[in-house]
Amino acid sequence: MKNFVSLLIILFSALSFAQKEFHVFPSDGNNIVGSPNGDGSINNPWDLQTALQQSSKRVNGGDIIWIHEGIYNGRFKSVLKSTNSDFITVSAYKQDRVVLNGNVGSKGGAVLDVNSTNVIFRNFEVTFLGEYSRLYSDENYYTASGINHRAGECKFQNLIIYNIPGLGFGSWKLTGGSVIEDCIIYNNGTMEEPRGSGEGMYVQNKSDDLRIIRNNIIFNNYYKGIEVWSASAGHDYEFVKNVELSDNILFNNGMPSGTLRDNVIIATNDTKGINKARDIQVKNNVFYHNIDFSDSKNYGYGTALAIGFKARALVENITITDNILLGRNNPLNLMHFKSLTFKNNKVYGSYVNFDKSSLPALNSGLLDFDNNEYYTRKNSGFRIVKYKDYNLQDWQQTFGVDKNSSMKRFKDFEINPVLKVTPLHTNSSHFNVALIDKNGNDVEVDFSAFHIKEGTPYKIYDIENRKEILKAGRLLKGGKIKFPLNSKAFEKPLHNTVATKSANNFGVFRIEFEALEKKSALERFFDWLF
Repeated sequence: MKNFVSLLIILFSALSFAQKEFHVFPSDGNNIVGSPNGDGSINNPWDLQTALQQSSKRVNGGDIIWIHEGIYNGRFKSVLKSTNSDFITVSAYKQDRVVLNGNVGSKGGAVLDVNSTNVIFRNFEVTFLGEYSRLYSDENYYTASGINHRAGECKFQNLIIYNIPGLGFGSWKLTGGSVIEDCIIYNNGTMEEPRGSGEGMYVQNKSDDLRIIRNNIIFNNYYKGIEVWSASAGHDYEFVKNVELSDNILFNNGMPSGTLRDNVIIATNDTKGINKARDIQVKNNVFYHNIDFSDSKNYGYGTALAIGFKARALVENITITDNILLGRNNPLNLMHFKSLTFKNNKVYGSYVNFDKSSLPALNSGLLDFDNNEYYTRKNSGFRIVKYKDYNLQDWQQTFGVDKNSSMKRFKDFEINPVLKVTPLHTNSSHFNVALIDKNGNDVEVDFSAFHIKEGTPYKIYDIENRKEILKAGRLLKGGKIKFPLNSKAFEKPLHNTVATKSANNFGVFRIEFEALEKKSALERFFDWLF
């Protein structure tokens, strides 16, 4: 018995030294109140800002800061830094709903400003609540960002960033090989003159480490969805490079301002030809703008993907593979590039546009375009702007590309209605789902490949009305579930009367399967003992 007690003491000591847990409550909480004078314990918790400014002597890699349920009013700055090989985790506690509300009257800045190293931010919301202006002409107008990641490598997982009067997420040049995954970013921006302002995400990278943007859902922002971009000119170094965009779903960005904009742009405004966008991967994404499949002309702006902005800054080594690009008049603008791979993509829209600045690359014979499916309004669907239109045969013979590709008219458009089913990296029982059906019919999705137990309860949320359960049930034998595309319920951006729900031929969902209870290591240990 003495040996048994000694073993337990050693076990509990090892667990306590391996990981420390700290607790945060709102500073204006009803029951438990977080305080700058707390010690981070459950009985004497910190307020959020105090937790985010702890030194590595107090909070270090392997430790967890739990944020408990509530609305946290303020603008917050994180300077947490891990000095070992493990990450500090800042997360909502269990299933608690945690909301960071930046609508506190201060001008500028961000709801969450991050200058941290090796920190995971997970499972909370970043937003503006209540009354504020989104119109430039208003006297009380001002802008702010949701998350402003200024420096240090971090991970941002399963965050919901919405209704920010400005940029949703700034992932800037000094943030190296950071990862942004499983997030939902929508309804961010303002109405300036003469257009909407505020992207879902703005990305730069000065380092040689790969920035990973994956499995996010980004939609209905006032301006563009993702800008891998620099607006400034004349720099003597590169900082728009080494980025991966994979398994994301982007749709209807620009909608709240009344004009659909690029879901993604990869380019720079450089004038010296030095800070060029390069070494960027775009793979397995879904890009969509509202389409009326019964309209044989499909007029209207709606670019799924834009590459290049200036002839002086030709992008280099851009890889675009296995994407679905559904747009309107100009769904794909491959304008200014020096080297490009474009393979295994499906494109729907009037023209695939090129600029004359890309003619040297097209004539080089070094481009890798192949196995793509193009659906266009006219047979001559390739357009070098102000130069010439090409049908597929002319395109192949002139430039030696797209030898195994096809080009068809709008009326012949066919596609698997299940565009994407991707489990979250942070929770393998939750999935992002993108579906399409030209007639707006329900779409059946097969989950059998994910080995989910028959009878497992599930809940489906329409991302455009994510706070309400669209459908609930239990997984039947065979693993198939029908998703409805005809829901009219829609969460409009706050203080906006322009935005509308996506067409009923397209839908994006999150389905959550109830995870089976798993015993902890300690519980399994006691089962083994007794």
